Amino acid sequence: MKIRVFVRLWRCSLCGSRPHHLHMQITQGRPSVSNIMKYLKSEAVSDVFHCSSGSQPAFCLIMFAHFNLAILTVLLILHDQVHAGEIIGGHETVPHSRPYMVLLQQNKANGHSGHCGGFLLNENFVLTAAHCHAETYKIFLGLHNYHDMNGVQHLHVEKAFPHDDYDANTFENDIMVLKLKSKAEFNNKVKSIALADHGDGSLPQSCVVSGWGRTKEGSHMSLKLLEANVTLTDDERCAMEMFYCSKGETGPGKGDSGGPLVCGDGKAYGVVSTSSSPTPSASSIHRYTKIPTYKVWIDSIINGNGKY
Repeated sequence: MKIRVFVRLWRCSLCGSRPHHLHMQITQGRPSVSNIMKYLKSEAVSDVFHCSSGSQPAFCLIMFAHFNLAILTVLLILHDQVHAGEIIGGHETVPHSRPYMVLLQQNKANGHSGHCGGFLLNENFVLTAAHCHAETYKIFLGLHNYHDMNGVQHLHVEKAFPHDDYDANTFENDIMVLKLKSKAEFNNKVKSIALADHGDGSLPQSCVVSGWGRTKEGSHMSLKLLEANVTLTDDERCAMEMFYCSKGETGPGKGDSGGPLVCGDGKAYGVVSTSSSPTPSASSIHRYTKIPTYKVWIDSIINGNGKY
């Protein structure tokens, strides 16, 4: 059975000047606009929009999006349990070949939880995305398979340092440093990664993203750490907004936010931020916060808060 996905955007009357939302209906045929509007409604519940009781639960999926200058920006955040899957267009990593990887469990004020990625800067600090901010956190180090916690370190966060100029609407300055409550124990499964400095201005080559995120809309997080090769594009708008960008279906999925963009010399060049598309049928544009731009800021946080 083939399932077609149709997307329609409209202004949500409940939002006012708030960002637009994307409402997606998955159907077994081509629905009319009137039927879409009949079955798919939005209701505000603590800033969360969901399908109404009149919709078809088996085929109803709501995603959150911000519509800025005709670009649909979809947050790469997961609020699900962990199940089998892959990073979009990727494959399983060699176990523990990326020992700097962090799985970040977000515990939110409303009692909900979610997951993001991150990576170790040293035994005391983790780098992730500012939109991964939460009330409290649980850090998993040395993890490959979520069902195998043997040797995995479980740590907590003492303090979060989201960038002061982070913009939740445009996702500019989408970067955050987390200070751990206790030190990570380095071994062959847990190590830090070096950060890239300003180079000659050319785009980094041979880049890889990794994480436990979803493979596609509606799927769940991956049980195992996965990775995908991405090619950065020379995009003027991305450069102006302090992002690296890659295009295409291959790349980070929901739940991979905060993970590293690692390039040819083995250093971290970016932090996975958002994905966007000019139209629902266009290829995705994946954005990564440029680490070299924020290197001085990162160092200031670490040097000013290094002692316990």
